[in-house]
Amino acid sequence: MALADPTTIIQNVVASVTTGQTLDLDEIAATMPDIEYDPTQFPGLVYRLKKPKTATLIFTTGKMVCTGGKSASESRRAVKKIVKGLNQAGITVTGKPEITIQNIVASGDLGATVNLELTAMTLENSLYEPEQFPGLIHRMRDPKTVILIFGSGKIVITGAKFEEQVPEAAKKIMNRLHELELLDIGKTDDAVDDDDW
Repeated sequence: MALADPTTIIQNVVASVTTGQTLDLDEIAATMPDIEYDPTQFPGLVYRLKKPKTATLIFTTGKMVCTGGKSASESRRAVKKIVKGLNQAGITVTGKPEITIQNIVASGDLGATVNLELTAMTLENSLYEPEQFPGLIHRMRDPKTVILIFGSGKIVITGAKFEEQVPEAAKKIMNRLHELELLDIGKTDDAVDDDDW
Protein backbone atom coordinates (compact mmCIF):
# COMPACT_ATOMS: atom_id res chain seq x y z
CA MET A 1 0.00 0.00 0.00
CA ALA A 2 1.31 3.50 -0.91
CA LEU A 3 2.45 5.85 1.83
CA ALA A 4 0.16 8.91 1.97
CA ASP A 5 1.35 12.17 3.47
CA PRO A 6 0.52 12.57 7.16
CA THR A 7 -2.02 15.24 8.08
CA THR A 8 -1.15 18.08 10.46
CA ILE A 9 -3.08 20.96 12.01
CA ILE A 10 -1.47 23.78 13.99
CA GLN A 11 -3.23 24.04 17.36
CA ASN A 12 -1.24 26.77 19.11
CA VAL A 13 1.50 29.28 18.40
CA VAL A 14 3.41 30.86 21.29
CA ALA A 15 5.10 34.17 20.51
CA SER A 16 7.26 36.32 22.79
CA VAL A 17 7.22 40.08 22.34
CA THR A 18 9.65 42.74 23.44
CA THR A 19 8.46 46.35 23.36
CA GLY A 20 11.71 47.86 24.63
CA GLN A 21 9.95 49.93 27.30
CA THR A 22 8.24 49.49 30.65
CA LEU A 23 4.44 49.38 30.87
CA ASP A 24 2.11 50.55 33.66
CA LEU A 25 -0.11 47.50 34.21
CA ASP A 26 -2.44 49.37 36.60
CA GLU A 27 -3.11 51.98 33.91
CA ILE A 28 -3.67 49.28 31.26
CA ALA A 29 -6.09 47.41 33.55
CA ALA A 30 -8.00 50.63 34.29
CA THR A 31 -8.36 51.71 30.66
CA MET A 32 -8.55 48.55 28.53
CA PRO A 33 -11.42 46.07 28.13
CA ASP A 34 -11.03 42.27 28.38
CA ILE A 35 -8.18 42.50 30.91
CA GLU A 36 -7.59 40.17 33.85
CA TYR A 37 -5.18 41.59 36.40
CA ASP A 38 -4.60 40.53 39.99
CA PRO A 39 -1.01 41.34 40.98
CA THR A 40 -1.41 39.38 44.23
CA GLN A 41 -1.86 36.20 42.18
CA PHE A 42 0.33 36.80 39.10
CA PRO A 43 2.81 39.57 38.17
CA GLY A 44 1.40 40.12 34.68
CA LEU A 45 -1.96 40.86 33.21
CA VAL A 46 -3.92 38.78 30.72
CA TYR A 47 -5.35 40.49 27.65
CA ARG A 48 -7.83 38.30 25.76
CA LEU A 49 -8.83 39.00 22.18
CA LYS A 50 -11.88 37.44 20.56
CA LYS A 51 -10.49 37.85 17.05
CA PRO A 52 -7.96 36.41 16.58
CA LYS A 53 -8.79 34.29 19.64
CA THR A 54 -5.65 34.70 21.73
CA ALA A 55 -4.54 35.37 25.29
CA THR A 56 -1.55 37.62 25.81
CA LEU A 57 0.36 37.99 29.05
CA ILE A 58 1.72 41.52 29.48
CA PHE A 59 4.42 42.34 32.03
CA THR A 60 5.72 45.60 33.54
CA THR A 61 9.04 45.00 31.76
CA GLY A 62 7.28 45.53 28.43
CA LYS A 63 7.54 41.87 27.53
CA MET A 64 4.51 39.94 26.33
CA VAL A 65 3.70 36.30 25.61
CA CYS A 66 0.93 35.67 23.10
CA THR A 67 -0.70 32.21 23.02
CA GLY A 68 -3.60 30.66 21.16
CA GLY A 69 -2.84 31.76 17.63
CA LYS A 70 -3.38 29.16 14.91
CA SER A 71 -0.54 30.54 12.78
CA ALA A 72 2.48 32.80 13.11
CA SER A 73 0.70 35.54 11.15
CA GLU A 74 -2.36 35.27 13.43
CA SER A 75 -0.11 35.72 16.48
CA ARG A 76 1.56 38.74 14.89
CA ARG A 77 -1.87 40.18 14.03
CA ALA A 78 -2.96 39.76 17.68
CA VAL A 79 0.13 41.59 18.98
CA LYS A 80 -0.37 44.43 16.49
CA LYS A 81 -4.02 44.71 17.55
CA ILE A 82 -3.04 44.88 21.24
CA VAL A 83 -0.36 47.53 20.60
CA LYS A 84 -2.84 49.54 18.53
CA GLY A 85 -5.42 49.26 21.33
CA LEU A 86 -2.88 50.39 23.92
CA ASN A 87 -1.91 53.39 21.78
CA GLN A 88 -5.57 54.32 21.21
CA ALA A 89 -6.16 54.17 24.99
CA GLY A 90 -3.35 56.67 25.53
CA ILE A 91 -0.75 54.11 26.61
CA THR A 92 1.94 54.86 24.07
CA VAL A 93 4.07 52.00 22.81
CA THR A 94 6.99 53.60 21.02
CA GLY A 95 8.80 51.75 18.29
CA LYS A 96 7.96 48.46 16.68
CA PRO A 97 7.60 45.47 19.03
CA GLU A 98 9.99 42.60 18.33
CA ILE A 99 7.94 39.39 17.88
CA THR A 100 9.61 35.96 18.08
CA ILE A 101 7.85 32.65 17.58
CA GLN A 102 8.91 30.42 20.50
CA ASN A 103 6.86 27.28 19.94
CA ILE A 104 4.38 25.82 17.50
CA VAL A 105 2.20 22.92 18.64
CA ALA A 106 0.39 20.80 16.06
CA SER A 107 -1.66 17.64 16.02
CA GLY A 108 -1.51 15.13 13.22
CA ASP A 109 -2.29 11.68 11.94
CA LEU A 110 0.07 9.23 10.25
CA GLY A 111 -2.88 7.31 8.79
CA ALA A 112 -1.57 4.03 10.18
CA THR A 113 -1.20 2.36 13.55
CA VAL A 114 2.19 2.18 15.25
CA ASN A 115 3.58 -0.62 17.40
CA LEU A 116 4.95 1.52 20.24
CA GLU A 117 6.73 -1.30 22.09
CA LEU A 118 8.74 -2.22 19.00
CA THR A 119 9.23 1.45 18.10
CA ALA A 120 10.70 2.15 21.54
CA MET A 121 13.31 -0.56 20.98
CA THR A 122 14.07 0.46 17.39
CA LEU A 123 13.66 4.21 16.92
CA GLU A 124 16.59 6.32 18.11
CA ASN A 125 16.05 9.24 20.54
CA SER A 126 12.79 7.80 21.84
CA LEU A 127 11.28 7.20 25.25
CA TYR A 128 8.23 5.05 25.97
CA GLU A 129 6.92 4.45 29.48
CA PRO A 130 3.29 3.32 29.09
CA GLU A 131 2.75 3.29 32.88
CA GLN A 132 3.49 7.03 32.89
CA PHE A 133 2.13 8.22 29.52
CA PRO A 134 0.36 6.39 26.66
CA GLY A 135 2.50 7.90 23.91
CA LEU A 136 6.08 7.47 22.78
CA ILE A 137 8.24 10.61 23.01
CA HIS A 138 10.62 11.10 20.08
CA ARG A 139 13.18 13.90 19.98
CA MET A 140 13.87 14.78 16.37
CA ARG A 141 17.13 16.60 15.67
CA ASP A 142 16.22 18.18 12.32
CA PRO A 143 13.88 19.95 12.42
CA LYS A 144 14.42 20.28 16.17
CA THR A 145 11.06 19.13 17.52
CA VAL A 146 9.55 16.71 20.00
CA ILE A 147 6.95 14.33 18.59
CA LEU A 148 4.49 12.40 20.71
CA ILE A 149 3.47 9.25 18.84
CA PHE A 150 0.42 7.24 19.83
CA GLY A 151 -0.45 3.67 18.87
CA SER A 152 -3.43 4.93 16.86
CA GLY A 153 -1.05 6.81 14.56
CA LYS A 154 -2.03 10.19 16.01
CA ILE A 155 0.88 12.53 16.70
CA VAL A 156 1.55 15.81 18.49
CA ILE A 157 4.47 17.94 17.33
CA THR A 158 5.95 20.57 19.67
CA GLY A 159 8.99 22.80 19.57
CA ALA A 160 8.76 23.95 15.97
CA LYS A 161 9.80 27.57 15.40
CA PHE A 162 8.53 27.84 11.83
CA GLU A 163 5.24 26.58 10.40
CA GLU A 164 6.95 24.66 7.59
CA GLN A 165 8.76 22.54 10.20
CA VAL A 166 5.44 20.93 11.24
CA PRO A 167 4.67 18.99 8.02
CA GLU A 168 8.41 18.41 7.53
CA ALA A 169 8.71 16.72 10.96
CA ALA A 170 5.53 14.69 10.39
CA LYS A 171 6.70 13.45 6.99
CA LYS A 172 10.17 12.69 8.32
CA ILE A 173 8.90 10.62 11.28
CA MET A 174 6.45 8.80 9.04
CA ASN A 175 9.17 7.92 6.55
CA ARG A 176 11.50 6.77 9.36
CA LEU A 177 8.79 4.57 10.93
CA HIS A 178 8.00 3.14 7.51
CA GLU A 179 11.68 2.50 6.81
CA LEU A 180 11.94 0.61 10.14
CA GLU A 181 8.73 -1.31 9.29
CA LEU A 182 6.96 0.01 12.37
CA LEU A 183 3.79 1.27 10.65
CA ASP A 184 0.75 -0.89 9.96
CA ILE A 185 -0.42 1.04 6.91
CA GLY A 186 -3.41 -1.17 6.24
CA LYS A 187 -4.80 -0.53 9.68
CA THR A 188 -6.13 2.53 11.49
CA ASP A 189 -8.13 2.89 14.68
CA ASP A 190 -11.36 2.56 12.69
CA ALA A 191 -10.31 -0.52 10.74
CA VAL A 192 -11.30 -3.94 12.03
CA ASP A 193 -9.20 -6.95 11.14
CA ASP A 194 -10.34 -10.61 11.16
CA ASP A 195 -7.62 -11.23 13.75
CA ASP A 196 -9.40 -8.79 16.12
CA TRP A 197 -12.34 -11.22 16.59
